[in-house]
Amino acid sequence: MDELLPVEFAKQLFDVFPKSSEMMHKKSIREDKYVGFKMDKYNAMLEECIYAFQDLRVVELISEICGIESALPDEHLYAGGLSSMGKNQFLNPHLDNSHDKDRKLWRVLNLLYYITPSWEKAYGGNLELWPNGLNKEAITIHSKFNRFVVMATHQESLHSVSPVTHEGFRCCISNYYFSEKPFREDDEFHVTSFRGRPEEALKDKILKLDSSIRMGIRKVFKKGIIKNPHVYKKDED
Repeated sequence: MDELLPVEFAKQLFDVFPKSSEMMHKKSIREDKYVGFKMDKYNAMLEECIYAFQDLRVVELISEICGIESALPDEHLYAGGLSSMGKNQFLNPHLDNSHDKDRKLWRVLNLLYYITPSWEKAYGGNLELWPNGLNKEAITIHSKFNRFVVMATHQESLHSVSPVTHEGFRCCISNYYFSEKPFREDDEFHVTSFRGRPEEALKDKILKLDSSIRMGIRKVFKKGIIKNPHVYKKDED
Protein backbone atom coordinates (compact mmCIF):
# COMPACT_ATOMS: atom_id res chain seq x y z
CA MET A 1 0.00 0.00 0.00
CA ASP A 2 1.53 3.32 -1.08
CA GLU A 3 1.07 6.70 0.64
CA LEU A 4 -0.04 5.05 3.85
CA LEU A 5 0.17 8.21 5.96
CA PRO A 6 0.00 11.93 5.13
CA VAL A 7 3.28 12.84 3.43
CA GLU A 8 4.26 15.52 5.95
CA PHE A 9 3.75 13.11 8.85
CA ALA A 10 5.81 10.41 7.11
CA LYS A 11 8.61 12.93 6.53
CA GLN A 12 8.52 13.92 10.19
CA LEU A 13 9.01 10.27 11.16
CA PHE A 14 12.10 10.17 8.99
CA ASP A 15 13.39 13.46 10.39
CA VAL A 16 13.27 12.15 13.98
CA PHE A 17 14.53 8.66 13.10
CA PRO A 18 17.59 7.83 15.26
CA LYS A 19 21.08 8.03 13.79
CA SER A 20 23.03 4.81 13.35
CA SER A 21 25.17 5.74 16.38
CA GLU A 22 22.01 5.62 18.52
CA MET A 23 21.05 2.10 17.41
CA MET A 24 22.38 -1.43 17.86
CA HIS A 25 24.69 -2.58 15.07
CA LYS A 26 23.99 -6.18 14.09
CA LYS A 27 26.85 -7.35 11.90
CA SER A 28 27.74 -10.90 10.90
CA ILE A 29 27.86 -13.04 7.76
CA ARG A 30 24.07 -13.25 8.09
CA GLU A 31 23.30 -9.54 8.17
CA ASP A 32 24.61 -6.02 8.53
CA LYS A 33 22.09 -3.47 9.77
CA TYR A 34 21.18 -1.12 12.61
CA VAL A 35 18.18 -1.81 14.83
CA GLY A 36 16.38 0.11 17.55
CA PHE A 37 13.73 -1.23 19.91
CA LYS A 38 14.14 0.65 23.20
CA MET A 39 11.55 3.11 22.03
CA ASP A 40 11.65 5.31 25.13
CA LYS A 41 15.12 6.43 24.02
CA TYR A 42 13.82 7.93 20.79
CA ASN A 43 11.35 10.58 19.70
CA ALA A 44 7.85 9.75 20.97
CA MET A 45 6.42 9.97 17.43
CA LEU A 46 8.22 6.77 16.50
CA GLU A 47 6.80 4.81 19.42
CA GLU A 48 3.31 6.09 18.70
CA CYS A 49 3.63 5.06 15.06
CA ILE A 50 4.77 1.55 15.94
CA TYR A 51 1.97 1.01 18.42
CA ALA A 52 -0.62 2.47 16.04
CA PHE A 53 -0.07 -0.69 13.98
CA GLN A 54 -0.97 -2.63 17.12
CA ASP A 55 -4.29 -0.86 17.64
CA LEU A 56 -6.89 -3.64 17.65
CA ARG A 57 -8.88 -1.94 14.88
CA VAL A 58 -5.81 -1.95 12.64
CA VAL A 59 -4.93 -5.52 13.60
CA GLU A 60 -8.44 -6.71 12.78
CA LEU A 61 -8.48 -4.92 9.42
CA ILE A 62 -5.11 -6.25 8.30
CA SER A 63 -5.98 -9.74 9.58
CA GLU A 64 -9.23 -9.71 7.61
CA ILE A 65 -7.46 -8.62 4.43
CA CYS A 66 -4.85 -11.37 4.85
CA GLY A 67 -7.29 -14.07 5.94
CA ILE A 68 -5.73 -14.53 9.38
CA GLU A 69 -7.86 -15.72 12.28
CA SER A 70 -7.36 -14.09 15.67
CA ALA A 71 -4.09 -12.29 14.94
CA LEU A 72 -2.40 -10.69 17.94
CA PRO A 73 0.04 -7.74 17.97
CA ASP A 74 3.40 -8.01 19.70
CA GLU A 75 3.57 -5.39 22.43
CA HIS A 76 7.10 -6.52 23.31
CA LEU A 77 8.45 -5.74 19.80
CA TYR A 78 10.16 -9.14 19.65
CA ALA A 79 12.49 -8.50 16.65
CA GLY A 80 10.28 -5.56 15.65
CA GLY A 81 10.90 -1.84 16.00
CA LEU A 82 13.22 0.31 13.90
CA SER A 83 15.82 -0.70 11.33
CA SER A 84 18.27 1.30 9.27
CA MET A 85 20.62 0.16 6.50
CA GLY A 86 23.37 2.23 4.90
CA LYS A 87 25.77 1.67 2.02
CA ASN A 88 26.99 -1.95 1.64
CA GLN A 89 24.69 -3.22 4.40
CA PHE A 90 22.44 -6.22 3.72
CA LEU A 91 20.18 -8.93 5.07
CA ASN A 92 20.75 -12.39 3.63
CA PRO A 93 17.87 -14.69 2.59
CA HIS A 94 16.25 -16.16 5.69
CA LEU A 95 13.15 -17.51 7.39
CA ASP A 96 11.95 -15.61 10.43
CA ASN A 97 11.74 -17.40 13.77
CA SER A 98 8.42 -19.24 13.75
CA HIS A 99 7.30 -18.17 17.24
CA ASP A 100 7.12 -15.33 19.76
CA LYS A 101 9.61 -14.79 22.56
CA ASP A 102 7.85 -17.30 24.86
CA ARG A 103 7.38 -19.88 22.10
CA LYS A 104 3.63 -19.91 22.69
CA LEU A 105 2.31 -18.11 19.61
CA TRP A 106 3.04 -18.48 15.91
CA ARG A 107 4.49 -15.59 13.95
CA VAL A 108 2.12 -15.07 11.02
CA LEU A 109 2.59 -11.57 9.54
CA ASN A 110 5.53 -9.21 9.07
CA LEU A 111 4.59 -5.52 8.71
CA LEU A 112 7.11 -3.16 7.11
CA TYR A 113 6.68 0.59 6.73
CA TYR A 114 9.36 2.45 4.73
CA ILE A 115 9.97 6.13 5.47
CA THR A 116 13.09 7.32 3.61
CA PRO A 117 12.07 10.13 1.21
CA SER A 118 13.10 9.84 -2.45
CA TRP A 119 14.54 6.34 -1.99
CA GLU A 120 15.04 4.91 -5.49
CA LYS A 121 14.80 1.22 -6.29
CA ALA A 122 18.32 1.34 -7.75
CA TYR A 123 19.66 2.30 -4.29
CA GLY A 124 19.12 -1.26 -2.99
CA GLY A 125 17.78 -2.01 0.46
CA ASN A 126 14.70 -3.52 -1.17
CA LEU A 127 12.65 -6.43 0.13
CA GLU A 128 13.29 -9.63 -1.84
CA LEU A 129 10.93 -12.61 -1.80
CA TRP A 130 12.03 -16.08 -2.90
CA PRO A 131 8.76 -18.07 -3.28
CA ASN A 132 10.38 -20.55 -5.67
CA GLY A 133 13.64 -20.96 -3.81
CA LEU A 134 17.10 -19.51 -4.28
CA ASN A 135 17.56 -21.13 -7.68
CA LYS A 136 14.83 -18.94 -9.14
CA GLU A 137 14.72 -15.18 -9.53
CA ALA A 138 13.55 -13.20 -6.50
CA ILE A 139 10.55 -10.89 -6.48
CA THR A 140 11.82 -7.42 -5.56
CA ILE A 141 9.59 -4.98 -3.71
CA HIS A 142 10.89 -1.43 -3.78
CA SER A 143 11.31 0.03 -0.28
CA LYS A 144 9.64 3.20 -1.50
CA PHE A 145 8.93 6.17 0.77
CA ASN A 146 5.60 5.91 2.61
CA ARG A 147 5.02 2.35 1.37
CA PHE A 148 3.51 -0.26 3.68
CA VAL A 149 4.17 -3.95 3.02
CA VAL A 150 2.58 -6.95 4.76
CA MET A 151 4.31 -10.31 4.31
CA ALA A 152 3.17 -13.73 5.48
CA THR A 153 5.65 -15.66 7.60
CA HIS A 154 5.79 -19.45 7.46
CA GLN A 155 8.38 -22.16 6.88
CA GLU A 156 8.80 -21.31 3.21
CA SER A 157 8.58 -17.50 3.34
CA LEU A 158 12.23 -16.99 2.41
CA HIS A 159 13.06 -13.29 2.10
CA SER A 160 16.00 -10.90 2.19
CA VAL A 161 17.02 -7.27 1.77
CA SER A 162 19.25 -6.40 -1.17
CA PRO A 163 22.61 -4.73 -0.43
CA VAL A 164 22.40 -0.94 -0.20
CA THR A 165 24.42 0.82 -2.90
CA HIS A 166 23.57 4.42 -1.94
CA GLU A 167 25.22 6.75 0.56
CA GLY A 168 21.95 7.39 2.42
CA PHE A 169 20.04 5.20 4.87
CA ARG A 170 16.95 3.13 4.15
CA CYS A 171 14.79 3.41 7.26
CA CYS A 172 11.95 1.09 8.22
CA ILE A 173 9.39 0.76 11.02
CA SER A 174 8.38 -2.87 11.56
CA ASN A 175 5.92 -4.97 13.52
CA TYR A 176 4.94 -8.64 13.71
CA TYR A 177 1.56 -10.22 14.31
CA PHE A 178 1.19 -13.58 16.03
CA SER A 179 -1.57 -16.17 16.34
CA GLU A 180 -2.41 -19.34 18.23
CA LYS A 181 -2.55 -21.03 14.82
CA PRO A 182 0.31 -21.15 12.28
CA PHE A 183 -0.13 -19.45 8.92
CA ARG A 184 -0.09 -22.86 7.21
CA GLU A 185 -1.22 -26.14 8.69
CA ASP A 186 2.08 -27.85 7.86
CA ASP A 187 4.24 -25.19 9.56
CA GLU A 188 6.75 -26.47 12.11
CA PHE A 189 8.88 -24.77 14.74
CA HIS A 190 12.13 -23.30 13.42
CA VAL A 191 14.72 -20.77 14.49
CA THR A 192 15.64 -17.82 12.29
CA SER A 193 17.40 -19.61 9.46
CA PHE A 194 19.75 -17.85 7.05
CA ARG A 195 20.98 -18.84 3.60
CA GLY A 196 23.60 -17.55 1.21
CA ARG A 197 22.52 -15.63 -1.85
CA PRO A 198 22.61 -17.59 -5.16
CA GLU A 199 26.18 -16.45 -5.85
CA GLU A 200 27.37 -17.28 -2.31
CA ALA A 201 27.85 -21.06 -2.45
CA LEU A 202 30.37 -21.37 0.39
CA LYS A 203 28.53 -18.89 2.58
CA ASP A 204 25.33 -20.86 2.01
CA LYS A 205 26.94 -24.05 3.35
CA ILE A 206 28.22 -22.22 6.43
CA LEU A 207 24.84 -20.64 7.13
CA LYS A 208 22.96 -23.92 6.72
CA LEU A 209 25.33 -25.53 9.23
CA ASP A 210 24.86 -22.56 11.56
CA SER A 211 21.06 -22.94 11.39
CA SER A 212 21.27 -26.69 12.00
CA ILE A 213 23.38 -26.19 15.12
CA ARG A 214 21.07 -23.51 16.54
CA MET A 215 18.04 -25.65 15.75
CA GLY A 216 19.62 -28.57 17.59
CA ILE A 217 20.20 -26.40 20.63
CA ARG A 218 16.58 -25.25 20.65
CA LYS A 219 15.37 -28.86 20.62
CA VAL A 220 17.09 -29.25 23.98
CA PHE A 221 16.64 -25.74 25.38
CA LYS A 222 13.15 -24.69 24.30
CA LYS A 223 13.74 -20.96 24.84
CA GLY A 224 17.41 -20.98 23.91
CA ILE A 225 20.53 -20.57 26.01
CA ILE A 226 20.87 -16.79 25.81
CA LYS A 227 17.91 -14.50 26.42
CA ASN A 228 17.16 -12.41 23.35
CA PRO A 229 17.69 -8.73 24.34
CA HIS A 230 15.45 -7.53 21.50
CA VAL A 231 12.39 -7.04 23.71
CA TYR A 232 10.61 -3.87 24.82
CA LYS A 233 7.69 -3.05 27.07
CA LYS A 234 5.88 0.23 26.53
CA ASP A 235 5.40 2.41 29.62
CA GLU A 236 1.65 2.96 29.71
CA ASP A 237 2.15 5.98 31.98
